[in-house]
Amino acid sequence: MDDHSDDIRRPLSPRIEVYAGVGRKRWPDDLKAQIAAESLEPGAIVTDVARRHGCRPQQVHDWRRRARLGQLVLPASADTLSFVPLVPETTLPAAAEPSVSPVAAVVSIVGLDLAKNVFQVHGAGQDGRMVLRKELNRSRLLEFFAKLPRCVVAMEACASAHYWGREIGKLGHEVRLIHPSYVKPFVKRQKNDAADAEAIAEAASRPTMRFVGVKSAEKQASSMAFKVRDLLVRQRTQAINALRGHLAEYGLIVAQGVRHIPRLDELLAAYPDLPDLARGLCQNLLRHVEALSQQIAELEKGLRMRARQDEVASRLMTIPGIGAICATAIEALAPSAKTFSKGRDFAAWIGLTPKQNSSGGKDRLGKISRMGRRDLRRLLVLGATAVVRWARRYGSPAGSWLARILSKKPPKLIAVALANKLARTAWALMVRGGAYQAPASGTA
Repeated sequence: MDDHSDDIRRPLSPRIEVYAGVGRKRWPDDLKAQIAAESLEPGAIVTDVARRHGCRPQQVHDWRRRARLGQLVLPASADTLSFVPLVPETTLPAAAEPSVSPVAAVVSIVGLDLAKNVFQVHGAGQDGRMVLRKELNRSRLLEFFAKLPRCVVAMEACASAHYWGREIGKLGHEVRLIHPSYVKPFVKRQKNDAADAEAIAEAASRPTMRFVGVKSAEKQASSMAFKVRDLLVRQRTQAINALRGHLAEYGLIVAQGVRHIPRLDELLAAYPDLPDLARGLCQNLLRHVEALSQQIAELEKGLRMRARQDEVASRLMTIPGIGAICATAIEALAPSAKTFSKGRDFAAWIGLTPKQNSSGGKDRLGKISRMGRRDLRRLLVLGATAVVRWARRYGSPAGSWLARILSKKPPKLIAVALANKLARTAWALMVRGGAYQAPASGTA
């Protein structure tokens, strides 16, 4: 906004006239800061402050905004006012090193909105009132928290949250990570970084809020192996589908599945009417699929080796339907089993429990919620599907739960229900120790 005023309701003071040009009234920065400080006093009305100094209310709002951004230096007398500035660091120029004012000593919880380069900080006191609001770039974030007294720092459990949680935790702060879906209800009206940071601080102060544990660098590396494997499997599937689609245009059809890829190579060599250009491109896709299969095999070999060496994964592998990959995935991706009070909570975290739509004292249960860890849910359902397929083909112990339900329900529904039982059994082994023991017939 322009700092000049052409609509002056009162005569200019002698001090302002010194800075006035011909037809233009200039406002010195120290006077702007003084007016901004007066407008921030408790009970102050911007229009009255503007009328008292002979300026427009829009100018006062602009100077207040510049003061929040650190572009105006508030007078030293502003520290004695009964209000709390939105940015305690406004006593410093914008280019100065970050520091924490005495008001930050009363900060009890800080909401941090993460980003790649620009971070928003919102501090609240014991009573929940805002005492700090600041925007920081990436290079100044850790320095700011190093000077801030120990408090609770809350963040959304999103990208880079675990890294910042570890780094801020080293400075002595208590770090709390919250799932973004639990923060959204606390956002007021408009969606911006400042509102998000305030919502994070408000959500973290709730006594019943659920938090996510900060992962170590080693555990993040373990989970990265599964994410890379899933990426390679998707890329291989895309390449196979593209190859089968291209060859179908020339009448070359093979069955679905990775095990039928060698048949494609044989068809390429035996089909004489295939153009040389198409033959070369299809051979490139075949080599790409072979390279991806080799990388996937190396990753799976490392996972199986780690499953044999890990004590928890070895015990989980004794459960029918849980193999080496699923066992290491549960150990790497799932939080500590002590986080959950019972096995149903662990199954609900994975997303294998029915979604409720109950009201008026009537319980209505629908399909599974599909919330939580999708990769773990997929592995458990695949393992359960293999168990169900084996039981349908070769039979299951007479009187067992699986034998009874196979005669009543469809296979896919049984597989999901069995995946729920696998998750509960896995939680019991992780909490209580020991290996899996098959229940007696008639009690399963």
